[in-house]
Amino acid sequence: MLKLGPFEIDHPFILAPMAGITNSPYRRLMREYGSAVVISELVSANGIEYASQRTMDLLKFYESERRVGLQIFGEDEVNLVKACQLVEKLGADFVDLNLGCPVPKIVKKGAGSAMCRNPPMLGKILEAMVRSVKIPVTIKIRTGWDATLRNALDVVKVASAAGVAWVAIHGRTRAQGYSGEADWDFIGEIKAKSPLPIIGNGDVGTPEQAVNRYKTYGVDAVMIGRGALRNPFLFEQSRDLLAGKTPEPVTAERLLELLGKQRIYLRESFDSRGALLHARKFLAWYSSGYPGSADFRRKVFHIPTEEELWNESNEFFSVAMRKRDFAFLDEPFLMGGHG
Repeated sequence: MLKLGPFEIDHPFILAPMAGITNSPYRRLMREYGSAVVISELVSANGIEYASQRTMDLLKFYESERRVGLQIFGEDEVNLVKACQLVEKLGADFVDLNLGCPVPKIVKKGAGSAMCRNPPMLGKILEAMVRSVKIPVTIKIRTGWDATLRNALDVVKVASAAGVAWVAIHGRTRAQGYSGEADWDFIGEIKAKSPLPIIGNGDVGTPEQAVNRYKTYGVDAVMIGRGALRNPFLFEQSRDLLAGKTPEPVTAERLLELLGKQRIYLRESFDSRGALLHARKFLAWYSSGYPGSADFRRKVFHIPTEEELWNESNEFFSVAMRKRDFAFLDEPFLMGGHG
């Protein structure tokens, strides 16, 4: 067992929160397939204040997801405090504040990455959030605003003074978005000087990369995002490799079993239309790099019913799994901006 802030976890590999991706069905699935902790996609603290149904739906979770955190974002201290209190009331294990989102419509309002431009003011907001609840408050940041303002250490220091439990760092600046390479050397430097546990995040696509970054940079955990959309077995493979075991081979049978579980979880959380829309997204992501994946992706977005979609998917993965070359795992993936 390892310590991560106040929690004990089985291993240091964690699913990154990703907008439009880490919904409850996917979190349930990834907990079952090895992620040590899961965190929701970002939820607007302002939306929580107005109690919109869509916002409340994003905050729902199952007991099987624990340890589970709910991630919020916003620029208003009062609303952020209220959001923390609601997350605690809902029974989540911790509340995570998104301070890394680079999306212009969020940054323009002063939320996401923009909050880290003024560490003293951020520190006051974090203090109020921590004081307002008994559950841990955590944050996810970037290395800085741009190449001229890489102030992650300043943010870590004010977070520590405020009582934050840990800091996850995505190894790019806000200006980089999702381009270029994640700077793990910089993450390692922050970890060496940090009074808080540090989780490293960015460009982890294979179990070898996950284990190497954990061991090389001394971080307390490694957060995996887009890599798990390409290879949903990445957490259990990384866990086994770290423990000195040979990871279990990914067979067509195991992949079809995983897809069957995700289908059930989607139906338990969404109506038939919602389940179909989410299934299309995930099946398209999983297929990346398989022989015939481009044709498959075009097809899945036009299949009109769930039954047809899953039948087509089972047939595609049954055949493609036996043909595929695992070299595709090293190719760029989902560079458009999720997480």
